[in-house]
Amino acid sequence: MRDRLLAAEKVKAIDWRDGALFLLDQRLLPASETWLRYTDAAGVAEAIRSMVVRGAPAIGIAAAYGVALSAARRLEAGGDWHAAVSADMALLAASRPTAVNLFWALNRMRERLARLRSGESPVAALEAEAADIHESDREANLTMAQLGVDMIRKHQGNVQALLTHCNTGALATGGFGTALGVIRGAWIEGMIERVYVDETRPWLQGSRLTAWELANEGIPVTLNADSAAAHIMKTKGITWVIVGADRITANGDVANKIGTYQLAVNAMHHGVRFMVVAPSSTIDMSLATGDDIPIEERAGSELLEVGGVRFGADVEAFNPVFDVTPADLIDVIVTEKGVVERPDTAKMSQLMCRKRLH
Repeated sequence: MRDRLLAAEKVKAIDWRDGALFLLDQRLLPASETWLRYTDAAGVAEAIRSMVVRGAPAIGIAAAYGVALSAARRLEAGGDWHAAVSADMALLAASRPTAVNLFWALNRMRERLARLRSGESPVAALEAEAADIHESDREANLTMAQLGVDMIRKHQGNVQALLTHCNTGALATGGFGTALGVIRGAWIEGMIERVYVDETRPWLQGSRLTAWELANEGIPVTLNADSAAAHIMKTKGITWVIVGADRITANGDVANKIGTYQLAVNAMHHGVRFMVVAPSSTIDMSLATGDDIPIEERAGSELLEVGGVRFGADVEAFNPVFDVTPADLIDVIVTEKGVVERPDTAKMSQLMCRKRLH
């Protein structure tokens, strides 16, 4: 299956070449495929904040390359470059608060900087570390795709249809995708007939990005309004809801794109299994439960405007970007280290103690 997954890799959103970071501007998809070039950490931080790049793994990868850019710029400028790089890391860390992959990647870059040997080039070392984070995520995607497909096969074999939320594909990661990677794998294995995609208000990641990725690969996809999900579960033979995650706590609670929690509640009511797919870098064992996760809120104008044109009434708008799905609504969490069925604190701790997949 791995060879077929590799052959299906057609989309990428992050590229590093000639000492610069290139990001596919996801705000413009699918109308325009525009790549933007970044040469400093401030630019990368703004790209993360403004949603040029999004998806927890992709944000972490972009931030890692941002640190490498910082080192190159600060060394060239002279002075206390260590302090300047630290300030750039703080700027990157402040770009978005919920996705823990961002902080995980920055910590890895910070630790690599601390391990510099005498005479070693900081720029080369940090570039190599960022590239390793990027490649490791790609490998993790492939492993999770296989494990997720195995879970579907274990519980139900072939299924008629799946439902997903937001975008968890190649655009959100360094490779094949997390939840969408599992869906791609299930399609390659001939296990599904159709994928239903929530449009994912207000940024429309489902309609603009996920539907675009699936359609480009010839996978049958039907777009629906977020509020149609329960009706679809009841009438369209959905057997799995498969989503990604931006942070998973020690007890298995999951923060993901707003609307995920209600999907899990509806899935339980309708007897539909609920799968979360995310790399282990998404798991934050320092937080006991989802109540401890900082939830990003963005400007209300995102709800009241489309393409910069206001259509909503002149009222206050509440725009949380994420919600938290309790562990007791989740059937399985899939990571590159293995899977956890019916997650709880003991099972999550056991998973994170693994050095590699068993």
